[in-house]
Formats: sequence, C-alpha cells, structure tokens
Amino acid sequence: MSPGADPQGELEILGENLGFGPAKFKYLALGQGMGDKAKAAIESGATRGYWVMLQNCHLLTSWLKKLEAIIEGLTKPDKQFRLWLTTNPSDMFPLGILQRSIKVVTEPPDGLGANVRSAYTKVTEEMLNECPNPEYKALIYVVSFFHATIQERKKFGKIGWNVPYDFNDSDYRISINLIGLYLNKAIETNEEELPWSTLRYLIGEAMYGGRVTDDFDRRVLNTYLKEFMGDFIFDSNQMFFFSRADF
Repeated sequence: MSPGADPQGELEILGENLGFGPAKFKYLALGQGMGDKAKAAIESGATRGYWVMLQNCHLLTSWLKKLEAIIEGLTKPDKQFRLWLTTNPSDMFPLGILQRSIKVVTEPPDGLGANVRSAYTKVTEEMLNECPNPEYKALIYVVSFFHATIQERKKFGKIGWNVPYDFNDSDYRISINLIGLYLNKAIETNEEELPWSTLRYLIGEAMYGGRVTDDFDRRVLNTYLKEFMGDFIFDSNQMFFFSRADF
C-alpha cells in the first residue's frame, strides 16, 4: 500500500458481491498483542470458509515469521477461505509469504481528475439516494473535489504541505456520512438554513483537520474548504451551486 491507502472498503464491497458479508468477513488491525487474536481468526476462517483480513502487517513485523508458520500449518482449508494481508513496503516482510501470494499494489491516482474519479468509485447509488435534500449530491461533488485537491498537493512536497499527511478514504467517507446526517436532520426539523459552518468545522477541523499538525497547513486546508463549501444558494432545476461570496 502507499501511505494513506485503506483498501478495506473496496474489499468489503467485493465480499458483499461474492456472498461474503459481515458474518463471513473478519478483519483485524495488527499491533502489539494482536498476534494470538490474528492466529485464532485465521484458523477459524480456514475451517469455516471465511475471508480474513489482517491490516498493517508492517506494524508487527516481529510476528510475521509466526504468521508464515501458521499459513504453512493449515491443512485442507475450506476452498472459500481467503487471507488478505495489507502492508506498506517493508524489508521485514517474509519472502515465503510473498512467494505464495497474489500481489496487489495500490497507488494514489495521478492528477486532479483521476483523484476525483477515484473518490467517485467509493460512492454507490444507494449512498446517492440516502438523502432527499437537493444539496446532497452537489456536496458530494464538493467533498470529492476537496479530497482530490488536498491529495494532489502532496506531490509537490514542501510546497504542497509543510508536513506530509496521510489523508485517506475513511476521512472522505465519514465526511459524506456527516453531510447526509445533517441534511436529513435539517429536513426532519424543517430547518430553512442549513448548518454550513458546523459542517465546515467538522470536516475541516475534526475529520481532515484532525491529522494536520502545522498551523499554516491547517489554514490552507480550511481556506480550500471555505472556498469550495461556502453558504450555498442551490438551484435544483439547473443543478448549479454557488457561494454567497460570488455575489
């Protein structure tokens, strides 16, 4: 994986499509003390035909030799069993596991348009229809464009961000969920004015901003968000949205 990549969502969608829903898909984030739990999950999955996902193997390299022995010790696993391992590039990853695995590499999209398209692949038809508020779909585009912009800045090194940040898909998904939650609440309570400042704060300070440690980087991030997500005047007939600052 490249820094900030989080393939869990894509694997969950793949599992759902192939009949491996939450009951048959177990995942663990590796860290100190998680070795025994990971071993139990692998052995249970091999017996019952589940999918098992161990995330961030590079954080527990001391245990990976045991993992190799666990895999070699599996006798006649269920044909439906799959073990997914995610890791950043690491010299400590056992060669034996790599040789017997199918390798998939995730790399960040190249270019603003590719970043927006990549963000859109995380949006399903069900998500688009979760909120009847006409601003919702426009705001999904706004968050997608914002996410793509701050990702694209990383390629410029210190000119882009003073400190490198691992903005990832979970920040994007949770931000969209927050928008849907607040817009649905506004419909339920018949609010005429939507809480733009609250949404900007939650996305810019809590979700994405929670990763930012440099004051100037925070200022850049919130300037983008304020520009892209001003107090919108929305025309549902023409499907355009404008910031009040444009007037």
